[in-house]
Amino acid sequence: MKPRLYQFVASPFCAKVRKLLEYKGVEAEIVEVDYLERKELLAASGQIMVPVLTLESGETLVDSHRIAMRLEELYPDPTIFPPGQYGLHLVLANHIDHEIHPVLSRAGLPDKLAHYRRQGPDREAFFKLIRDSRYGAGFCERMVAEREANWDRAMEALLPFEKQLVASPFLTGRIGLADFALYGQLYSLTFTGNRAIPADMPGLRAFFGRMDRISAAPEPPA
Repeated sequence: MKPRLYQFVASPFCAKVRKLLEYKGVEAEIVEVDYLERKELLAASGQIMVPVLTLESGETLVDSHRIAMRLEELYPDPTIFPPGQYGLHLVLANHIDHEIHPVLSRAGLPDKLAHYRRQGPDREAFFKLIRDSRYGAGFCERMVAEREANWDRAMEALLPFEKQLVASPFLTGRIGLADFALYGQLYSLTFTGNRAIPADMPGLRAFFGRMDRISAAPEPPA
């Protein structure tokens, strides 16, 4: 049995893991978990959060960082830690996952809400229930009302990455863990197509395209 990734397509952490699998050349079955019906996910991992990766051995991993570290152990070539940059990538990836994510998540929430609304009123209601229970009643409505201000904050948070990526193809010059973390956040921000990385951020746009083209598909013979 191939490795199996349980995901929500809109999740930045699932996008991060998908791209890591492709980079490592690991062909995996992608299971899009029903947002309301999560019994298969619960049976696989004992909890209802994504991403979850079940390996061929039967080992089940939860949390994108733990998954990344385990994939590096099992498939060290190509590495996600360029020589001399192990600590740097850990620090950068942690910053992106825990400091940049909340800012971009607020900016992208209206598009995600529309995504689940298209799947049905029950899924939209559940999406809102989860966010409102975590951040307070009326959170989703506030994020919709504050959409432009949140988008401005997101672009401000991304500006240091833009300045770095104008001069370098990857955050530290060579591809590593932090690049996959940033790719996941950008994917989640733009996946609906209603928003895009602005044209005045050419470094980020080129970076996203570069990362997006990474594939696990074998190269055709020369």
